[in-house]
Order: sequence, then C-alpha cells, then structure tokens
Amino acid sequence: MIVAVVDPGSGNLASVRRAIERASGGAARVEIAHEPETLRRAERIVLPGQGAFAACRAGLDALEGMVAALYDRVRVHGVPFLGVCVGMQLLAERGLEHGVTPGLAWLPGEVAPMDPRGPDGAPLPLPQMGWNALDFTPGAHPFLEGLLPGDQAYFVHSYAWRGAAPGDVIATTDYGGPVVAVLARGNILATQFHVEKSGPVGLRMLGNFLRWRP
Repeated sequence: MIVAVVDPGSGNLASVRRAIERASGGAARVEIAHEPETLRRAERIVLPGQGAFAACRAGLDALEGMVAALYDRVRVHGVPFLGVCVGMQLLAERGLEHGVTPGLAWLPGEVAPMDPRGPDGAPLPLPQMGWNALDFTPGAHPFLEGLLPGDQAYFVHSYAWRGAAPGDVIATTDYGGPVVAVLARGNILATQFHVEKSGPVGLRMLGNFLRWRP
C-alpha cells in the first residue's frame, strides 16, 4: 500500500512516516508528497500540520497543483484521507488565527480561538498541551475500533473547531468544555490531536485507517 503524506512545510513528517510504517507492520510504503503526481498513485492520503493555520495554508498553496489534486483524489475519487492537527483544521471553511484565512471548506465549521475555563471560571492554560481523554460512543466508527472511552491522545493547540455538523463529530475531549477531537464524513477522517505522538492509541487509529474501506 502506498500512503502519501502531504508536506505543507510545517508537519512532523518523520514522526508521521514512522508511525504509519509501524502501524502497518511494514506493509505501507510512505511517500512524502511535494507534487500532485504522488497523490495519483496513493491508496491513502495523510495531511499533517502544526503551527499556525495561515502558515500551513500558505505552505499547501505553495505546492503547485496540490490543492486541486487533493480535491480530485479525495472528494471526487474517494481515496481515504486523514487530516492531523492543523491538517484537520485546514478542512474547515476558515481559520481565525491572526485574521481570517480561507480553509479548504470540505467540512462545515471554522477554527476559532479557545477560551477554556475551569470550574471556578478561571482561564485554563493555552495551548491545550498534553494527554487528554477521548469521549466517544463505542462502535461509532471503524477508526475507533479497539479503543475505549477514556483512552488518551496527545493534544497541542490553542484553536479548535467550532460549528461542526453534529453528525461529523465522532469523538470529543474536555478542556473547559467539549472540544472536537475527531471528525469523520464519508472517506474523510481528521484528528485534532497528534495521532503520531499518541502512543498505542494513535498506532491503533492509524492501523484502523489503513484497513478502513469507506
């Protein structure tokens, strides 16, 4: 299986590659995609990202033909897709980090600043950084197979998805209130947390993604 990992110039590509290879038991060949041709031969596509929304979008736009190729392969031809962290956020209609930046608009919603508060009303630290428990309904989606509510994933973010379609949200976490953790629609999956840094839980999700037949 060929897995294309798109390079928007800000993803943790080495960790993503290692995690996919490990989750596949060596069955996946990971190709870092800097040009559309890589996507055309891929059976799975992953878009990682970290840092600022606008910078990731600019990095993606700088890859000639990549946005159009992503749309063609994922939205038109149905290749299974996984967005990770800012790679998830780019699927929104817009990001509100340091101004307004258009997203890919594959899913409804926007990425807005977080304002988490504790039970006493005091602000919680940002970014939300560290291990946080996932809340989901067992059996809700094949991506979560073999996991249990309360399993933890590794988050690092100060902006979060707002206005998602309820049917797209398959897992949340709590940080001063519910935070969208996993989105799914059709052949599209996306995680706010760094699946490649989430230990056995992340490896299980990646394995599920590689086996998934949407």
